[in-house]
Amino acid sequence: MGIAEIILLTIALSIDACVVSFSYGLVIENKKRLSSFLLALFTGFFQFLMPVLGFYFANILQKYIQSYANIIVFIIFGYLGFKFIKEAFQKEKETPKCLGLSCLFLIAIATSIDAFSAGISLMLCGNKIILPSILIGCVTFCFSLFGFWGGYILKKFPTFYLEISAGVILISLGVKALIFN
Repeated sequence: MGIAEIILLTIALSIDACVVSFSYGLVIENKKRLSSFLLALFTGFFQFLMPVLGFYFANILQKYIQSYANIIVFIIFGYLGFKFIKEAFQKEKETPKCLGLSCLFLIAIATSIDAFSAGISLMLCGNKIILPSILIGCVTFCFSLFGFWGGYILKKFPTFYLEISAGVILISLGVKALIFN
């Protein structure tokens, strides 16, 4: 995977954190600066950590799965892409209820599970993991802050198009891995 694909992957993975942060920006009225920073910190850190874990998990299993790497990457990215698009069409969105420490951990884990799969895909594509993981974590941190304050300022923004775009990017990366690798 080249740098352009890694940047697209980074953006796509950051969309979940941006959308969740946006929803919190819509409802949080007290301690906005602290809330936005903690939300960005937790989501950014877990988006950094999960690809590393996925990468090393796949590295352990590499000799068993290497011959199927392109198909596995296609399936993972295709699944994630269709999941993003499906969620964009769901009428009922979850409303944020808390922003305590346990809630921050749950948000961070929920928004970074896809990044675990991306770490597996990065390993199968022959990439190193540190730079992409740092990029994913930093971009997620920024997108999370942007999402929170965008939600707070705008109070209404169609996240539908962001989710569709993230899904299309992931599916495209999966198709590229299947066809061109």
